[in-house]
Amino acid sequence: MTRRMVLALVSVLAISWMVASALGVMVMEEEFAEIFDSGVQETADRLLPLVAEDLRERSPEAQRRLGQPTTGSEYLTYQVRDRDGAVLLHSHESAREGFDVPLRPGFADTDTQRIYTVVTPEGDLYLQVADAFANRREAIEEASTALILPVLVLIPASIIAVILVIRRTLVPIQTLRDDIARKDGGNLAPVDSGCLPTELDPIARSVNLLLERLRSALEAERSFASNSAHELRTPIAGALAQAQRLKADIPPHLAPRVDQIELSLSNLAQLSEKLLQMSRAEAGIGISDTIVDLLPVLELVVEDMSRSELGAGRIHLHLPEDGPLKAKVDPDAFGIVIRNLLENALTHSPEDSPVDIYVDRNRSIRIVNDGTPVDPALLPKLTTRFMRGQTQASGSGLGLAIVDNLAKRMNASLTLSSPAPGQEQGFEAKIDLPKQA
Repeated sequence: MTRRMVLALVSVLAISWMVASALGVMVMEEEFAEIFDSGVQETADRLLPLVAEDLRERSPEAQRRLGQPTTGSEYLTYQVRDRDGAVLLHSHESAREGFDVPLRPGFADTDTQRIYTVVTPEGDLYLQVADAFANRREAIEEASTALILPVLVLIPASIIAVILVIRRTLVPIQTLRDDIARKDGGNLAPVDSGCLPTELDPIARSVNLLLERLRSALEAERSFASNSAHELRTPIAGALAQAQRLKADIPPHLAPRVDQIELSLSNLAQLSEKLLQMSRAEAGIGISDTIVDLLPVLELVVEDMSRSELGAGRIHLHLPEDGPLKAKVDPDAFGIVIRNLLENALTHSPEDSPVDIYVDRNRSIRIVNDGTPVDPALLPKLTTRFMRGQTQASGSGLGLAIVDNLAKRMNASLTLSSPAPGQEQGFEAKIDLPKQA
């Protein structure tokens, strides 16, 4: 928009100035012609009585000497002629032959001169004063140059001035644009309209109303998901316990059906837990006001997962030798991230295969398994909700979406690689923590 406004304004100004300059040159040409004609006419009228009187009072010898050309540059040239057209007196730059115009009072033009003729009352002497067209052209060219050159200098200066003025004028628009661009599910604060001009107030007010409605809708959605997941945990756990007890009391041929019920309830409990984590992630947790040592959180999650049936004896933690892992990260968010990455690595790898966790000195955490490589075209889509790879393992398709959401809120970065770097197979999830402030 700035570029289009600059081009439009500068083009209009440049065309206007050039048209005005052209019209000015045309007007100057007409005015200069009138001024030159007036000067020639006045010169002739004043010069004729003096020349006529001088010629009548002098002797023929004096007239002959008077007729000798003078020296020096002349702007106007003249000739004094008698009734027969003979040249009695002329300026030194005028030829002895008469001007090629009739002996008739008034203006007449040749190819190179404009000549004014005036005659004495007796009609015996004619004075012709000539002004060269070259003189007039030179004056017009100099005046045109003096008029157009400043315009040519002003055009680039105007471009710079217009750019600066437009940029300064559009600063509130850019501020509003940037403020709106920063809005997302975790930042729905109202747009600050205090520094905006009056013309932008309706836009800011409409955006704030829309943000308020969106915030209310998202809060209602998160509240519903969180409450539903929380309320479902107890009845699901009760139903799962009843199914496990029922399995011990029924005939063996009915056990597969109970196993299916137990599996469905387990999946439902896992989905409920994921929905609760997603709700907490979207609530904005991620950043801590203080620097936190995350190694105890990591060790606690690894220990808890190692006691589970899925992770027993499979998780190998490799810690650095140079002390703690500190960052301005919410411990709860970090724990959810590690838990989901570990569950994903354990679930989508062969049974009893190891899962390694490497904590590097460059503040990155890598979780690597021996799973089947993922299609490269599918890899970037795994952080989308309910997106699952080509696997038969159970899962909700929310784990990596939760990790990606929380990583962004922690100002960390998530990198997925398959096969794992340096291996022919496997899957690696790498979290790069933000640098300490």
